[in-house]
Amino acid sequence: MTRPYWTSAWRVFDLSVGEMLWSRRTVFMALVVGLPVVVAVIVRVLDVFGIAALRVNGQAMGGTSLFGLMLWLLFLRFAVPVLAVFYGTALIADEVDDRTLTYLFTRPIPRGSVLIGKYFAYLACTALVVLPGVMLTYFLLTPVAQIGATFVSLLIDLGILAAGLTAYGALFALVGAWFRRPLVVAPAFVFGWESVVLLLPGSLKQLTVAYYLQGLVPHAMPADGGITALLQGLVTDVPSTAASLGALAAITVGALWLATREVERREYVLPQ
Repeated sequence: MTRPYWTSAWRVFDLSVGEMLWSRRTVFMALVVGLPVVVAVIVRVLDVFGIAALRVNGQAMGGTSLFGLMLWLLFLRFAVPVLAVFYGTALIADEVDDRTLTYLFTRPIPRGSVLIGKYFAYLACTALVVLPGVMLTYFLLTPVAQIGATFVSLLIDLGILAAGLTAYGALFALVGAWFRRPLVVAPAFVFGWESVVLLLPGSLKQLTVAYYLQGLVPHAMPADGGITALLQGLVTDVPSTAASLGALAAITVGALWLATREVERREYVLPQ
């Protein structure tokens, strides 16, 4: 007798989350997330010696402003998609490579629940590493006197990162289910397609995840003129918050639906 769909997904999640946390990918994830933390430590050390780490139009960039810039460039545009590429594309591919997919598919559970359970395990693992890294970067860069006034913005930033991990992870779970070589297709999308079309005029940028994520970050822009100009030069033509959230939700649900359909109908040939 086949078990209920969400009960099966929970069992797969429970099995997968521990394996992911103690895998080599988690070491890689910690190294990726550690890069912004190292930058924040360097900035803090320079600040102790009275040296401005970054100047815009001759104006020193404050810790809060620098955190907003790092959030976009190092976390949302680098760490989040990179982690989603390596985890999302491997949700099914790892089981194929390890020859354990047959064991999972012969259990009395729906095939699609395997992907869903592993997807939620990916979300839990990445959140446990990425979000604390963001908080550490925030506390290293933000002056103590400004923490109270900016802490709500930090919570919003954590929500934006969670939205990025959710949408990118679902998209690359679909890539992993569709393509035999997902680690070729997924990086090409993030660092090729998205990087190019975001700089071009027109509506092609609406076919990216980054376009809708950048619609959620204008709140992080500081009020000082030179720094605001720099960030607005990087984040332009943004959709509304409601449109961004709706599009990210649609990408997530649509990609997961297509991915589970592919897993349910596809016949997998395990390597010899």
